[in-house]
Amino acid sequence: MGFFLFKNIVRNSDKLFGNKTPTRVSLLSRFCGTSLAGKMEKVYLRNASDTKELDIVFRFVNENLKINREFNFRRQMNEPIDAILARIQSNIIGRLAKSCKKSKIKPPAEINVKLLSDKYGEKFNELTFEDLVVTQDISNVKLQVLDTVYDLVFNPPWISSLKFLPSCILAGFVIYPTNVQIQFGERQFSKAVWFKAKKPTDTDWEVCGEGFQYLVTPEDIGYHLKFVVTPGNALGMTGPVVEKITNSAVQESPGRCPFQDRQRHTTNSLSESNEIRVVSYNLLADLYASSDYAGSTLFSYCPAKYLQIDYRKPLFINEIIGYNSDILCLQEVDQRIFDFDLKEILEQPPYNYHGIMAPKGKCAEGVAIFFRNSRFDLLDSQILHLGSNIPALPVFESLWNKIKVNAQLAERICERSTTLQTCLLRIKGTDNYVLVANTHLYFHPDADHIRLLQMGFSMLFVEQSISKAIKDFNISSHKNIGLIFCGDFNSVPECGIYKLMTEQLAEKTLEDWQSNAEQAVSNVELAQPFKMASAYGAPEYTHYTTLFAGCLDYVFYQNDRFEVLKVVPLPTEEELKANTAIPSAVFPSDHVALVADLKFKSD
Repeated sequence: MGFFLFKNIVRNSDKLFGNKTPTRVSLLSRFCGTSLAGKMEKVYLRNASDTKELDIVFRFVNENLKINREFNFRRQMNEPIDAILARIQSNIIGRLAKSCKKSKIKPPAEINVKLLSDKYGEKFNELTFEDLVVTQDISNVKLQVLDTVYDLVFNPPWISSLKFLPSCILAGFVIYPTNVQIQFGERQFSKAVWFKAKKPTDTDWEVCGEGFQYLVTPEDIGYHLKFVVTPGNALGMTGPVVEKITNSAVQESPGRCPFQDRQRHTTNSLSESNEIRVVSYNLLADLYASSDYAGSTLFSYCPAKYLQIDYRKPLFINEIIGYNSDILCLQEVDQRIFDFDLKEILEQPPYNYHGIMAPKGKCAEGVAIFFRNSRFDLLDSQILHLGSNIPALPVFESLWNKIKVNAQLAERICERSTTLQTCLLRIKGTDNYVLVANTHLYFHPDADHIRLLQMGFSMLFVEQSISKAIKDFNISSHKNIGLIFCGDFNSVPECGIYKLMTEQLAEKTLEDWQSNAEQAVSNVELAQPFKMASAYGAPEYTHYTTLFAGCLDYVFYQNDRFEVLKVVPLPTEEELKANTAIPSAVFPSDHVALVADLKFKSD
């Protein structure tokens, strides 16, 4: 059997797949059957218009000559075909000489490598591959290597990117490849299969699952997993097969996680069009969890292996998908986790969310909103970096003028990278709209005044956004649009943010204004027009570490638009402190997820 491939793509398998695989990744990694004289095979031709380089990769298999070898070449598209064929022939001769000497087999007297065509015959000396691929008809051109003849296929489905599988694979949790990109094809027409074997070098692999996601089972413990994908398109064409083998074997699960007990309350998605399940969750960004300060001080009680992102990822991803939510508001989301993990899982079947990331300034983490495509239409989304926009936007002018007289205060709040994210959604099949807001307010022990001001500015922006939405989308009544505001507010219920949100007023006498003597805020009172409530009220803990334990996270909702159907019970204090504090082996973050079912009120 033979296989010949021309490709104009990333030329180095380390660039394409990374260099941390225990065995070399092959683009042509799986071949079935035996070599038959004169058997017809396909040649894949791949041409990218942005480069003149031609990569040539082919696997030459011949049982009689004891050779099964992949060859790689890089040539110029405008190089004469005869010169390229001569180079290929020279390499095959050299490899066959070594193979035959090792196997004590007499090599063939002549090794032919040539193109054949009814139109051109065997004379391609005046053509280049650029001529052949771009300007000529290749449907009747064949390639012959010894006695094997190949058809040519132009631009087949192609896996252009496939990133690492995780280094930590836990039984009972979903595994998936990351950053899968297919050119000239689509996922729904591609075939993905999972295999397992005791060693990555084994030749016999047992099929254990299908699809781009696989729920690892207890029977897989101790096995390495291999992901094999055949790209395809709507025409039924398939392209070169790509595989990836895990670096480590499947490990035992950490035992029953408290979130699995919580998921018993969310086994099914909400079915009524006016019901919405909302999740707010601070994931604990890897850039914080992996820092030296985190290991030595913040989370010194947590073994280092449980702080690693490859351990925490399967926990928080499986937690998220098990809540069957309609809207996800996430904080401390690493950009690469959003790109390669959350989108990879949540935006694919069967979940089919749409995600929007809002990085926190120049930081590699931020906030993100996901919503279920089957439930909502996205009408508008906004990302507001509060610090730099406070003195710039007209909507903030009145409040800004009151605080800018304090130079230290003005400088501090404008230097913050705090981000506010909003999405305007229309509930499908109804005339109801939801403005979802998501934020993660600034943390510092002496910054109650900064956080309260940030919330004041945020509510000014939200109020303007809702007024604009009513006008822009011809919403017939204010009663048809409701506000849901989620986040990590870094503020306990006793502080002014909770009062502003639930009582619509933060008086000028609040202690928050004096949290920093040099930046004290005077003669400022905040108000917001929405009747809001906290879905969980003021629970004792949403964040639990040895340095601080308390309520910092909220799902605020407009209670004249929504009613709370239920909230998923929070973990008990006994669960939170079972391993001293969180994160731990069974808690992937230092925060817990808030999960609330809301119902849009009818008139």
